[in-house]
Amino acid sequence: MADSWVNSAKILGSDLHLELTRAGSRRTALMAALREAIRDGRLAPGTRLPPYRSLAADLGIARNTVADAYAELVAEGWLTARQGSGTRVAPRPAPPPPRRRAPGRECGGRPSGATGGRRGPQPAPQPVHNLLQGQPDAASFPRTAWLASARRALAAAPHEAFGPGDPRGRPELRRALADYLARVRGVRTDPERIVVCAGFAHALRLLGDTRLLRPRMAVESYGLDFHRSLLRSAGIRTVPLPLDGDGALTEGLADLDGVRAALLTPAHQFPTGGPLHPERRAAAVAWARESDGLVLEDDYDGEFRYDRRPVGAVQGLDPDRVLYLGSAGKSLSPALRLGWIVLPDHLVDGLLATKGEREGWTGVVDQLTLADFIESGGYDRHVRRMRQHYRRRRDQLVTALAERAPHIRVSGIAAGLHAVLELPPGTERSALRAAAWQGLALDGLGGYRHPDATTPHRDGLVVGYATPPEHSFAGALDALCRALPPEQTAT
Repeated sequence: MADSWVNSAKILGSDLHLELTRAGSRRTALMAALREAIRDGRLAPGTRLPPYRSLAADLGIARNTVADAYAELVAEGWLTARQGSGTRVAPRPAPPPPRRRAPGRECGGRPSGATGGRRGPQPAPQPVHNLLQGQPDAASFPRTAWLASARRALAAAPHEAFGPGDPRGRPELRRALADYLARVRGVRTDPERIVVCAGFAHALRLLGDTRLLRPRMAVESYGLDFHRSLLRSAGIRTVPLPLDGDGALTEGLADLDGVRAALLTPAHQFPTGGPLHPERRAAAVAWARESDGLVLEDDYDGEFRYDRRPVGAVQGLDPDRVLYLGSAGKSLSPALRLGWIVLPDHLVDGLLATKGEREGWTGVVDQLTLADFIESGGYDRHVRRMRQHYRRRRDQLVTALAERAPHIRVSGIAAGLHAVLELPPGTERSALRAAAWQGLALDGLGGYRHPDATTPHRDGLVVGYATPPEHSFAGALDALCRALPPEQTAT
């Protein structure tokens, strides 16, 4: 049996049992004991720990030892320290909801070589850290500025705003969006050609129901299966376009029989990263003109760029052939359920007929508030602040990988809220299993690949660095680095 010493420390009038192994330094032993107490629930989130001087006296160890242990556990996300509040156990993020996995994907199960006998494979621990893509930092929602905009908008709103809704959406928001999109994204439109909806998925459902996209539609060979399933449910077969470092190979659109529309992410290809090459943008527009087709532009992450010049919307090249789809889901919050479609004139009436005579999806108050938030400059200020915030997060990720996993290549980092970690061939599934056992929720790149894609399969991890709360981000990066395949695997 390993040697150990056992001491009790008083915490707010209660005894805390800590078993400190003699293996390693006392600082290491203290950190391990505190982690274990937090992990098994003996130290609940929010529990205040004693001052390091008191704990040092109770345990009979040096003050600096306890102070250093506290500081490192704060950096890892186990504890929080604020002036006037003391050192406390950090809140534990709630496990993300179960995610539907594409066929053939593995995430979970026991590590390779572990057997459960008659009991079978044991479940992996519930996720503690969330690095799933597509989610902004929820703690950064601009509550004070949003509340101020809501008050101004409600005070100025006409009485008719609280009657039956216009299926286009509130005119205040459509005017604000027309000005903002023209100024920031180079979109050419007017308020009458904008239809407000409840996010990108709602926009895609509406367009699928108009029959404009049938019978076949081109999509990028890597993208969200959820979007492909929405199109399938509308009777649309999706045809994958190959990808390389310059985005989708749009030159091949003319060779696809029966394809009337193409869904592209030109600003930042999702999920592999990078803007669509200018020649390929022009090729997509030329195809739409020549074939009487349509391009659906998903302006994914268009506002979050770090190391490159702004890339304008493809819609500006031909507003009659390109439909622009955007939302506030990444810039503000998906909980707002606010998105928009910029349409050619001749398609507006058909989409409104599909949507219905009255707005039944997005609330008037949120529309009015967003309109004021944009016009008052609050939206611009928030985006600039979050751009700096996410850039710091991205830099932390890149630095951690350079120090602890220099053999792993990271890509897609010039813009957006996620990065792709390129893995050695054949290691994606084992890396996902290792991540699950580290209590880490994230996706493999294989789950985004179109089942009919001819693009070569790439092993990788899609890391959403915007999602974790600030106090746990360092701990999430630590778990990620522990889950990556070792360098000798990459030979």
